[in-house]
Order: sequence, then structure tokens, then C-alpha cells
Amino acid sequence: MRVGAAALSAGLCGGLGTLCFLLAFGTDYWLLASDNCGPHTWGQSRPGGGAAAGNGTEEEPSSLVLHHEGFFWRCVFYAEPTAHAGWATLFTNQPESKVCHHGYLFPLPVALGQVPHPSYDATAVFRGFWTPLILLGVAASLTGLFLLLCGVPFVSHKLYRLGGAFLIAAAILYLVVVVLYVLWVELVDVKRYVLQERGEACPGAQVSVLYGWSFMAAAAGVPLVLLSGMLFTLVGHVLRAHK
Repeated sequence: MRVGAAALSAGLCGGLGTLCFLLAFGTDYWLLASDNCGPHTWGQSRPGGGAAAGNGTEEEPSSLVLHHEGFFWRCVFYAEPTAHAGWATLFTNQPESKVCHHGYLFPLPVALGQVPHPSYDATAVFRGFWTPLILLGVAASLTGLFLLLCGVPFVSHKLYRLGGAFLIAAAILYLVVVVLYVLWVELVDVKRYVLQERGEACPGAQVSVLYGWSFMAAAAGVPLVLLSGMLFTLVGHVLRAHK
């Protein structure tokens, strides 16, 4: 009875934590930022396939420029000067004027001009670590859950332990991802990254940077998946001892 309750609790935690990882991976709200520098001139298309108006967003110098960014897309749109970046970028509050282009495996800055651009050297290393870690973390959590689903009907202690090991590995990988992201935000000149080439035209621009909803989902999933993996590993050892 106790083993069954532990396995059920571990399954709930593992499922919820993996869902958090999938949300963090699939949504583009790791970085939330706002600035008052002025309009972008991206000539890119939106994720839905439609072309952005003109050569980019419409010029609204009196408005606040809001950014949100993740693994797949970088997006920018305008809001009222009093808007809060966190609430303005919620999924249910997306203006038609929003323009997005590929994030190219954020958080590596996108070169819009000269390549290589000297301002991007400080963060170039993050593509080498951040991208495979987040992919491996998602793969490990899904593999662990699959093994555990296969192990439950047969009460297989080997599958319980193996699935638990994959979940623990996924939690560690995502923990490293979260730590790397925090280091990037806190130690790198994120203001320069947000403004990119526009910063040369307004060196005194005010930039506000926030941790986004995708980052919070990843951070919340780490302890859930870690607890799930530890419980499943313990259940596997208990089942092995009783055989």
C-alpha cells in the first residue's frame, strides 16, 4: 500500500514536472523586456506566415517597445508607456501588431548586421551548452515517463529504477539550464542585447528585463521531476528487496 501510494505520488509529480518542461521548451517567454528606444525595422514574417507590415512594426515613438523571447521565436510589439511587460505578454493579450522572427536557439543573440558582430562574443558560448541541455532534458523526462508507464503493469523494479534515473537526469539538466540562464541575465549586458543595433541611436534608453513565464515553468519543474525520480528509484529498490 505504501509502495503504491509512493508510486502514485511520484507519477503525479513526474507528469506535472514534465509538463512544466514542455511548456518551458515550447513557449517563447524566457526573456521579457521593455525599452523606450524606438521602433524596430525587422522585415520578418510572423509565426503564422503573414508578413509584417512594411519593413517592420509601425513607428510609434510614444509607445513602449515590449519584447518576449524563447527557444524558437523573438517577438516585439508596442504597448502603452505604463504597461507591465509581464502582463502585456500573456498568451491571451497579444496585439495584432506583434512581429516575430526566428530566435535561432535563444539566448544566442541574432546577428542583424555585421557577422561576426563584436557585441555578441560574450554570449556566443551559450548556444554550445544551452541548446543541447534543454533538448536532452525534455528527451530524458519523456523517456523516463515512458519507461515508468511500461513498468507499472509489470511491477518491474528495473524499469522503475531506470525511469527514475532518467527523471533525475532530466531534473539535473534543466537545473543547469536554469542556472546558465540566470548567469546570462545577471552577468551579460542584456540591455545591449535587447537594444542591439538600435542602442547606437539612443545610448540613454531605459531597458527593463524580467524573468518570463517560460523560465518560471522550467524552475518549477525541476524540484517536481527530481522528487519524482527519487521516489521511483526508491520504489524500485523496495520492490527489488521484496523479490
